Amino acid sequence: MEAAALPLPALRDELSLHPGPASLDGSPTWTIRDPVRNRYFRIGWAAFEALSRWGGTAGEVADAVRAETTIDMTEDEVVDVARFIHGNQLTAPTSHADTLHLTQQATAERHSVFNWLLHHYLFFRIPLVRPDRFLGTLLPLVSWLGNTWFRWATIGALLLGLLLVARQWELFAATLLDTFSLSGVVSYAIALSLVKVIHELAHGLTAKRFGCRVPTMGVAFLVMWPVLYTDVNETWTLASRRQRLLVGAAGIGAELAVAAWATLLWVFLPDGSLRQGVFVLAAFTWVSSLVINLSPFMRFDGYFLAMDALELPNLHPRAFAMARWWLREVLFGLGEPPPEPMPRSRQRAMVAFAVAVWVYRLVLFLGIAVLVYHFFIKAVGVLLFAVEIGWFVFLPIWTELREWANRRDDILKGTRWRRPLLGLGLMLLVAFVPWRARIEAPASSAAEINAPLFLPGPARLERLMVTRSQHVAALTPLLSFVSPDIEAKRAIIAARSEGKAAELEAVKLDPFGRERLSALTEELSRLNAEKTALDAEAERLTIIAPHAGVFLDPLPDLKPGAWLSPKQQLGLIRADGVAIATAYVAEDDLPRIREGNDARFIPHDLDHVGMSGQVISIDRNPVKVLTDPALASLHGGDIPVRMAGQVLVPQGSFFRVTIRLDGPVPDQKLIGHVRISGLGQSFLDRAARSALVVLIREWGA
Repeated sequence: MEAAALPLPALRDELSLHPGPASLDGSPTWTIRDPVRNRYFRIGWAAFEALSRWGGTAGEVADAVRAETTIDMTEDEVVDVARFIHGNQLTAPTSHADTLHLTQQATAERHSVFNWLLHHYLFFRIPLVRPDRFLGTLLPLVSWLGNTWFRWATIGALLLGLLLVARQWELFAATLLDTFSLSGVVSYAIALSLVKVIHELAHGLTAKRFGCRVPTMGVAFLVMWPVLYTDVNETWTLASRRQRLLVGAAGIGAELAVAAWATLLWVFLPDGSLRQGVFVLAAFTWVSSLVINLSPFMRFDGYFLAMDALELPNLHPRAFAMARWWLREVLFGLGEPPPEPMPRSRQRAMVAFAVAVWVYRLVLFLGIAVLVYHFFIKAVGVLLFAVEIGWFVFLPIWTELREWANRRDDILKGTRWRRPLLGLGLMLLVAFVPWRARIEAPASSAAEINAPLFLPGPARLERLMVTRSQHVAALTPLLSFVSPDIEAKRAIIAARSEGKAAELEAVKLDPFGRERLSALTEELSRLNAEKTALDAEAERLTIIAPHAGVFLDPLPDLKPGAWLSPKQQLGLIRADGVAIATAYVAEDDLPRIREGNDARFIPHDLDHVGMSGQVISIDRNPVKVLTDPALASLHGGDIPVRMAGQVLVPQGSFFRVTIRLDGPVPDQKLIGHVRISGLGQSFLDRAARSALVVLIREWGA
């Protein structure tokens, strides 16, 4: 009551009041415009009636409102209006106390250098031009773009273009893939600049058409990502919701019009740079309009359209406040009234929207940090990741925890606080207790020794002396081949050797031919050496088993008379022995594995059962080349790889772990994964190790 007896503060002279749209309950609203700060404030009917009779004391204003209107206004409600206008700096300073209050507000709004950099890294604007006069001159020249006939023509162009593109969809898709290159990225950047200029001009021209002033246009940086902006805040003074919706939708409408006409032009233009440019313009505009600008989760056009359509100014802050209230009620049951009265269905919608915004922003900003990490400066990417986790995750949690601490007396009065405390305890238990004692890794299983069979050179199969799955002893002949080239050489050598031998016998009987004896003897020795070499080469054409085992994987259509290349594997001999699994363990899990640990191999093929075993060896150096292609991501496996020439190079550090299995030796190599019983590890420990590895790698420690 003491506040109600004090004189009300005077309003600033430069403020203006404008009729607003009807509220959700049908009551009228008004908008206060602060031209100095370019701020706008929506007030209801009761506040308007109070401000219309402003002056004197709160009691006098309340009496005047009750006497002259149907509103039963109390003194406390007038005091609330006074606090609202005073808190938003809408009052004129008339005393030293007012000046001191403004000074305190300015001091509170100052940030440290770190906070300033943090806020401006997340979002800052650079105004570039004052376009109001230019837009006024341009508007009569382009007003035909807003006529009904042009809208219908654009819709017709859109439908016709989509129909014709559908008939050439393979060409359209192929052209899209061709733009995924460095030159394509440059083309998309040029298209972005052009389309965004058109987008912002559409906002400004539409606002100008409805009599609003457009003070600035410029560029804003959202987490260092540049986006153009146009200041059309004066549209808040428009009483017509339709007009405000038209201003908000003008940018998207302009982009869709560009996309529609560009799509139609692409169909009819001949091949060339012009057609390629039109395609890039159409493809980028479709994506930017439907995926980015229509999103209500960031402060893009979709957000402002949602506010106007639902008549919910400041949608994000109000939704966040409602979500925080809902969380406290669910956890503690404080019984506090919601931040603002609204139907329960709308409350639930606001809470769901707030949660969606939080998740969307977290994913978006972390995605930007990951892109910076992988494609630009890795250290900056790590720093961005830390900043965004701190700003968007830990800081809101810390702020809410402080709010809970301030309300601890009210919280402890009830009993519901025990449930979230129990949940927090369970979360800490899961985070700190080393539950994870099992390591999983991709693996393959085969015999301990497998000997592939190859020819020494091109040859023709003469005899097949073994069948699939037949057990053979060591040195058993398996396949016999012949090479006509070798046989021809052997025949030539044999004929020459026979001739030289006869000539040698004749020289021995001729007393005058003794001088040729030495040369013929040497020539005959050389021919015998060549014959021996050809015999050895012919003998190698008989493929024998290098050790005892089972003949497996014969080449398809292996029949006598077939010509085969030395590059073709004829089959393999699986040695008698034990089965071996080769696993590829990630670097983070390697310290948890020891030789002798129990393991189990589980094949992907359901026709085979799992096998138990023990770890027998662990490589201390990561594999440089993946020799099991079936485990590579390029072939559907779990190990990410990249092609380097003809070999597969793992993306990351993977270590080969060999496991001796207790089950029967498989007839063929099996692909699957292993589960190794290792040292326990908590989720927190794993996250800390991963972060430490990244930091050490990027800072070179």
